[in-house]
Amino acid sequence: MSATPGPNNTMVVASGATYGFARTVPHMLGIAAGFPVMLVVLGTAGLPLLTDPRVHAVLKWVGAAYLLWLAWKIANADPDPADPATTASGRPLGALQAALFQWVNPKAWIIAAGALATYTAQGEGGSLAATLLLAVLFGLVALPCLGFWTLIGVGTARILRTRRGIRLFNLAMAGLLVASLVPALRE
Repeated sequence: MSATPGPNNTMVVASGATYGFARTVPHMLGIAAGFPVMLVVLGTAGLPLLTDPRVHAVLKWVGAAYLLWLAWKIANADPDPADPATTASGRPLGALQAALFQWVNPKAWIIAAGALATYTAQGEGGSLAATLLLAVLFGLVALPCLGFWTLIGVGTARILRTRRGIRLFNLAMAGLLVASLVPALRE
């Protein structure tokens, strides 16, 4: 699930294309740390949240609004014409922002709910150990996957080589981010 297209991967592709690999590292670290923390919190104290339809509805719409704002931000990121592959005006998403984004990311909630329901057991201590193991595994798998997607963005910027090309690419990434909302909002 960490390697499949979704909001996190779309955002690091766009960030890699616009800001370069090094400036996208905090974003990647925020995702790699934020999702495991979310998983542990949900697996230990917040599992009832996953079954409350009111909480689900609020998270769905808050997440959708935030994703639309991020899509707007990606669509309006303006690469510096001097070196479009590595420098851009503005700032990429930071580590804390990326970590907090997991709480409104519809795909993160789907992954967390599915993983917790599938790989943890109700009982004395087994659920905590399984939850912690899942969190560690997700954290370890996330970084190489995010690095791969960021490199796709960096490579795309090198191929495009023009400010206009990267702007069009960012518009496409923003469109894909908006499209990623369709399955979440359909239910």
